[in-house]
Amino acid sequence: MPLPYVLLSAAVSLDGYLDDTGPERLLLSSPADFDRVDEVRASVDAILVGAGTIRADNPRLLVNSAERRAVRTAAGQPEYPLKVTVTGSGDLDPAANFWHTGGEKLVYTTDRGAERAGRLLGRTADVVPLGPALDWRALLEHLHDVRGVERLMVEGGGTVHTQLLRQGLADELQLVLAPLLVGDPAAPRLFGPGGYQGGRLRLLDTRRIEDVVLMRYAPTAPGTGPLPAAADRHWLRTACALAELCPPSETAFSVGAVVVAADGTELARGHSREGADPVVHAEEAALAKIDPADPRLPGATVYSSLEPCARRASRPAPCAELILRAGVRRVVTAWREPDTFVTAADGTGVLTAAGARVVVLPELEALAKAPNGHLLG
Repeated sequence: MPLPYVLLSAAVSLDGYLDDTGPERLLLSSPADFDRVDEVRASVDAILVGAGTIRADNPRLLVNSAERRAVRTAAGQPEYPLKVTVTGSGDLDPAANFWHTGGEKLVYTTDRGAERAGRLLGRTADVVPLGPALDWRALLEHLHDVRGVERLMVEGGGTVHTQLLRQGLADELQLVLAPLLVGDPAAPRLFGPGGYQGGRLRLLDTRRIEDVVLMRYAPTAPGTGPLPAAADRHWLRTACALAELCPPSETAFSVGAVVVAADGTELARGHSREGADPVVHAEEAALAKIDPADPRLPGATVYSSLEPCARRASRPAPCAELILRAGVRRVVTAWREPDTFVTAADGTGVLTAAGARVVVLPELEALAKAPNGHLLG
């Protein structure tokens, strides 16, 4: 089932704390970073926090910039993103700022908590029961399918961040490191009970913002921890974005591909008709940039926006065969090749017959098809 792009956002001290134990909220971000957060909020469809964060911080979770709100409304979006909270018990303070600022509000809870939340909030928010226990995947599916949320920003707390990471449902972590030391073991930390058992996160970007540092990470790549779903979505989205770079063609699909090692290192990327070669395929272009003797290839994954071809007229070897020759045994794609140019195309069959594993993420099919709309009618 399709899921929103889940972006975790947090600020921590140098020793990993979200706050201290004092009566006032510890401000970790700088003014410029607060403005960056406002920009991110303006770019998403919904913002989620746990009920504990509402109780502890009493946040408003608004887009403060009038200019950014105007851009949203001009694009046909609500002035403010949907505000979402999660509670198992339904114990919510109806006087909190969360309920009385911004636009629509939504509560996800258990069957038991729904009655209490509905009684406390009345018509202030929509209340959605998820069953006898909280189910994060069901929550995200409901957000996407019923509320139309494509991008979700999660602003805490630590337990919420931990659960989404552990279940492989986070696509990106934006972490701000503040030049403060808390040093109080009783203070809340970024990751809640259970910790995070995955491998190394992949660093996407770093940026200095006044006296804080923003670090952007993608979850662990397949094979190194419990996060294949989030990592697969991230890299396949990257492949789909590469497909947008292809010179347009009436006789071939626009495809993007990325080869990623098991430790999350990007080995190479490519797209159809890249450079001066008018017939090169995306997987072919990416693999050509890697030393065939690279020991990371057998554990790598090829992410391709379209199923690797099983037959082609322009070159002796189709992409499915090139992948197998390279030693790669895992492929993730968004879209099975239609019969537009090749009848009964079955790159998946070629790969699986040779012992490779093929994963299809149909929730990204529309993204993969977008640069090929002129071919699909």
